[in-house]
Amino acid sequence: MSAPLIGTVAVVGFPNVGKSTLVNRFSATRQAVVFETPGVTRDRKEIVCEWAGKRFLLVDTGGVDVVDPTPITRDVVEQATRAIEVADLVVFTVDAKTGVTPGDEEIAAILRRARRPVVVVANKVDDPRRDLDALEFHALGLGDPVPISALHGYGTGDLLDRIVGELPGEGPQEIGEEAIRVAILGRPNVGKSSLLNAILGEERVIVSEVPGTTRDAIDTVLRRGDTTFVLVDTAGLRRKRRQRQGIEYYSELRAIQAAERADVALVLVDAGEGLVDQDLAVANVARTAGCSTLVVLSKWDIATVGVEDVRPRLQDRLRQRPPLVTVSAKTGRGVRRLLDRIEEIYGRHTSRVPTGELNRFLQELRDQRPGPSRNGRRLNLLYGTQVSVRPPRFRVFVNDPALITRDYGYWVENRLRERFSLAGVPVVIDFTRRA
Repeated sequence: MSAPLIGTVAVVGFPNVGKSTLVNRFSATRQAVVFETPGVTRDRKEIVCEWAGKRFLLVDTGGVDVVDPTPITRDVVEQATRAIEVADLVVFTVDAKTGVTPGDEEIAAILRRARRPVVVVANKVDDPRRDLDALEFHALGLGDPVPISALHGYGTGDLLDRIVGELPGEGPQEIGEEAIRVAILGRPNVGKSSLLNAILGEERVIVSEVPGTTRDAIDTVLRRGDTTFVLVDTAGLRRKRRQRQGIEYYSELRAIQAAERADVALVLVDAGEGLVDQDLAVANVARTAGCSTLVVLSKWDIATVGVEDVRPRLQDRLRQRPPLVTVSAKTGRGVRRLLDRIEEIYGRHTSRVPTGELNRFLQELRDQRPGPSRNGRRLNLLYGTQVSVRPPRFRVFVNDPALITRDYGYWVENRLRERFSLAGVPVVIDFTRRA
C-alpha cells in the first residue's frame, strides 16, 4: 500500500521558465507537455510525486503573465492563483539566464499577498559554476533562491529534500480503484472544457472559442453522494496525422493515454454542426482504448440536428453501439442526467454474466444460426465463461477457431451485447480451441 500524501506543492512562474520540465523531473514522467513555445501549459495539472519514501501532490500551472490582457492568459492567471490558494508550499520558478523580470516581480507580489510558504527556484543553471547567478533573485524578497537545472537534474535532489522537509505531513486523500474514471474526448472546440465546468459548477479548466485551448489531460475529482468520479478533460483529437504537429502531437498522446486509463469515455459531438467523420474516429479511439462509450450531443441549446438524425449513423458505423445523450453546458440542461448515465454504463462496464446464463445464451445462438463451415467442417460454440471485467471479457471455447469468420464473430458480439444490455461497452470475446 502506498504511503499517504504529505502535502500539496504548486509550481508557478512566468511563461517559459521551465515549470513543466521541472514537474517532469520531479515526477520522473513526461506527463506535462514541454515545448519551446511559451504558454504550453494552460490549465492546472496534478501529479503525485515520491521522494525518499515520501509522497506529495504536485500541481503544474500555466505561465503567469499578469499584464497580458488576452482572455486565455487572464484565465491562466486565475487558475494559477487558485492553485496557490490550496497549496501547502509554492515553488516559484524563475529563469536564471534572463534574471529578474517585471513578470517575476508581479508574481512575487501575488505570492506575498497569498501568505503561503515559498521556495524560489532559479532554473536553467546548466553550469554549476553559474550558481551565483541565482543570487539576483534575493531582490524578490521571498528568501534564498535555489539554483537548479530542471533539464539536466542539477540541484533537484537537494530541492526535493527541502520540499518534503517543509510540507505539513498531511495531504489530500487519494482516489481509490472504486472511482469511475471518465475521459472527455472530442475533436477541437466541441465544448469539452465547457461541459466539465458545467458538471463541476466551477471554472476548473480554461474555456475559449480558440480551438486547442486544452493541451494537457487534466484530472478533476467529483464526489456525488457515495460515488466518486475522476473526470479527465483532454486536448482535441485531430483526424489527420499531418495536422498533428509539435505541441498538438504531444497533447493528443496525453488524450489517448487518458482514454486508456478511463472506464467511460464521453465522446462529444457538436450539435450545432452535426455528426462528422472525425467524431466517429474519436469514438473508435475510445473503443480501442477499452472505454465504455457515451456519445454526447453538446451545445444542445444551438442544435441544428435532432437525436434521430444522428442515432442511425452511430448504430451503423460504431461497433460498440453507444447510447446517445443530449446536454447544454451553457444552460445546464441534461448535465445531471449525464452523470446518471455515466453511473449506469459503468455498472455494465464492471458487470459479470453468470456462467450458466452465458451458456444458455450460446445454446440459443447455435439454434438461431449454424456456425460457418469450411471443407465440410462446421464451427461449434461449445461453452463459455467471463474471464474479467472493466471491460467485460469472455472466453468462448470452440472446436476450431480457424472457422470463425469476421461476420460471424461480429454477429455473436452484437447478440451478446443486446442480450446482456451492454450497449456502449467494448465487449471482448476470445474464441479458444477446447483443450
